[in-house]
Amino acid sequence: MSVATDLSHGSHGHEHHHGHVLSTGLLTANEKQAAAVQLTLAMIALSLLALGIAWRWLAPDEEGVGQLLLAAASLIVAVPVIRSGWHSLRHPSLHGITDQLIALAMLAAWATGDLLTAALLPIIMIFGHVLEERSVIGSKEAMEALARLTRSHARLITPEGSTREVDNITLKPGDLVEVRAGDRIPADGRVRKGRASLDTAPITGESLPLEVSAGIDVFGGAINLDGRLEVEITRTGEDSTLGKVIALMQRAENSKPPITRLLERYAQQYLGFVLTVAAIAWFLTYNDQIMLAILVAACPCALVLSAPATAVAGIAVAARHGILIRSSAFLEELADLTSLVIDKTGTLTFGRLRLQEIRMTANADREAVLTLAASLGAASSHPVSRAMASLVAHDAYYPLTNVREIQGLGVIAAGIAGEVALGRPELFERMSVSVPSIPLHDGPLAGMSINGDFIAWLLLSDTIKPEAADAMMDLRTLGLNRQLLLTGDRQSVAQTLAQEIGINDVMAEALPADKLKRVLHETNSGFKPLVVGDGINDSLALKAGAVGIAMGAGGADVALASSDIILIGSDLRRLGTCIRLSRLCRQTLKTNVIIGLGWTVAIVALAGFGFLGAAGAVVAAILHNFSTLLVLANAGRLMRYDDPLTA
Repeated sequence: MSVATDLSHGSHGHEHHHGHVLSTGLLTANEKQAAAVQLTLAMIALSLLALGIAWRWLAPDEEGVGQLLLAAASLIVAVPVIRSGWHSLRHPSLHGITDQLIALAMLAAWATGDLLTAALLPIIMIFGHVLEERSVIGSKEAMEALARLTRSHARLITPEGSTREVDNITLKPGDLVEVRAGDRIPADGRVRKGRASLDTAPITGESLPLEVSAGIDVFGGAINLDGRLEVEITRTGEDSTLGKVIALMQRAENSKPPITRLLERYAQQYLGFVLTVAAIAWFLTYNDQIMLAILVAACPCALVLSAPATAVAGIAVAARHGILIRSSAFLEELADLTSLVIDKTGTLTFGRLRLQEIRMTANADREAVLTLAASLGAASSHPVSRAMASLVAHDAYYPLTNVREIQGLGVIAAGIAGEVALGRPELFERMSVSVPSIPLHDGPLAGMSINGDFIAWLLLSDTIKPEAADAMMDLRTLGLNRQLLLTGDRQSVAQTLAQEIGINDVMAEALPADKLKRVLHETNSGFKPLVVGDGINDSLALKAGAVGIAMGAGGADVALASSDIILIGSDLRRLGTCIRLSRLCRQTLKTNVIIGLGWTVAIVALAGFGFLGAAGAVVAAILHNFSTLLVLANAGRLMRYDDPLTA
């Protein structure tokens, strides 16, 4: 409802006219102050109105005093009415039609001497606006809760090692902060020291605590359940994950269904049509109340609110499930997807090498081999070496000297038992170490020798996410039966993984350009592909798909630039959540459009045929507000949605 309720236009008239709390997302200080002033004026006017009606009843012989009280009440609320109507003339919009119609209805009531209607109409609409703000059924509260998560105190660690408490909005990338048990992570960052369990439910929707340690990225707003962490800040404010969530929700107002876009295109013609109908009704009946009732009933508030209310609620629910949706347009497009194109590494798998098996070739202690492999791996930055380094705790490493990294081959060092080496088979050929037959293995492998004796093969692999098979099955039940695994990895690796998760179509050893061509082929073949990747290597394919989803980018700029949707927590089951939520939003939007359009037509018809009675304009205003609240309540039902598969 954008009727006569925005006193703030006078101070910033150049801004877009919103008028609805759902359209603005979080209210600014000026808007909150303006709303308080409007409510105060409405209360004063209502008191004068009640006094004027009482005076008429108690002292019918002194009707002039009662009329003066009614006139005073109408003049008080005329200020926001005229101001909003004037603003809407200077800045035409669909919202502005309501402002103009209410202003015209009030002026017409004045012209016909109906001071009671002239006062009561804007009062009802202002109180309706207040009810509208209170009736968002959670979406406004969800946004404000997210905003509160972004504001907190932080313990900044100074270069001298001491700590001082600061507001987290003063933090900048590179700052080091201390996060104790019970504290919120003040901004996105990376753990530098310590171990703890984090409650990430407000950001990722994950109910289980996340175990973090040095080197792991964390999100602002997560709660430290135990332990002490030192976190280096990487993103703050609007660049942080929560900041992007709020910005995305605030941009949901741009969502417009076809009926709304049609009305906006012909907004002035619609206004002219309403005025013509009201004029014809007056000439045919000479009934002022019928004319005024038509003007009020034709206000398209419920229809205008149908899309923003649904979009904000949908994006808020998605954010609660750890899903960042850049635009409500993508939320709608998700409902029509017919195929899936998905990457492997970092998407269906964790994207981190893990030790799959140790094959001993000599008589040696297995635990000692693990510890020695970790000690050697810590001396290199190669992905295989990093995987080895994580096999045991840092304090368990064996002391090594004369460490030498042979680029691309491995590491050689001097240890307690003599010369030790870890690396590819080619490394041992160079060292003249006799190597047994190389095991058949799809993933990376490394050998180890001690004093020229080869002792073990260490086989590594990328681990499939445990929910991958269930997530693919879920998508098939939702209609995405055409599924393609698109990866740059080897055919044998890709085929093994595809069989394990139930995907029949595989394209391996694909370069970024090959991935793009395959996605375009899907589109040209009449399919609407959902493309899922890591948001970096798959950026071309993500852009080419009907909808692109980046996994676990945590709001990174590169992922936002290439994808339409980001799954913060990398839970593949959320792909099904996206589609289910999209279809629910579409159903809700259709219902809201029917309510908004049907209710408006019905009230206008009732008003035109005189069924609203002697106080037709007032009844129309009440029915109008009821339809607006009905649309908001229907959109608000989305806020209670919880995905059945992951609840």
